[in-house]
Amino acid sequence: MTTSAPSFTDPASAQRLQRTATALTAHGFTVEVLDDVAAARTRVTELIPEGASVLTAASETLRLSGIDDDLNSSGRYEAIKPRTLAMDRATAADDIRRLRASPDFLVGSAAAVTETGSLVIASGSGSQLPASSGGAARAIWIVGAQKVVPDLDAALRRVEDHCLPLESERALAAYGWPSAVNRLLVLNAEPFPGRGTVLLLREAIGF
Repeated sequence: MTTSAPSFTDPASAQRLQRTATALTAHGFTVEVLDDVAAARTRVTELIPEGASVLTAASETLRLSGIDDDLNSSGRYEAIKPRTLAMDRATAADDIRRLRASPDFLVGSAAAVTETGSLVIASGSGSQLPASSGGAARAIWIVGAQKVVPDLDAALRRVEDHCLPLESERALAAYGWPSAVNRLLVLNAEPFPGRGTVLLLREAIGF
């Protein structure tokens, strides 16, 4: 049975959000359920000390919320993304790879979060996945309420049926070519207490 589109766009109920938060917590993630994007924006700046190195993953959630600009343009942090974008990819590829793989903080989102306590992150290039999976000392994921799904099967359908078409449309406009799910990271648990924080929002944002 194919999951209908509204289930991929409508914010989850308070009960489903609490069930998801409880499952994530049981799997070692630190979870905070926040009312809205403004609360998440404030909380991110509280969690990251000034001067820390920060990599922001490609994310509509971060762009639309203003968190991407807060972290990359404020001057309060050692922002990895603008630094690596200014580097020559032909001569500094190894340096770019190392910088992106092990920042103090990774800040991103997820394509889906399951009520059974897993995060699913999709990527075309995979460049942000090493930091997400364990390379960053700390990781923060901001996740809109519409991304809550029952289980991993539904999460994978959300990636393919909902996120990929929207991201391909964005990529075509921005780069001239569509996106693809070339890399898929499933975080079933956080084995290091305090490393991974999920800011789960009561409102929808992002894809």
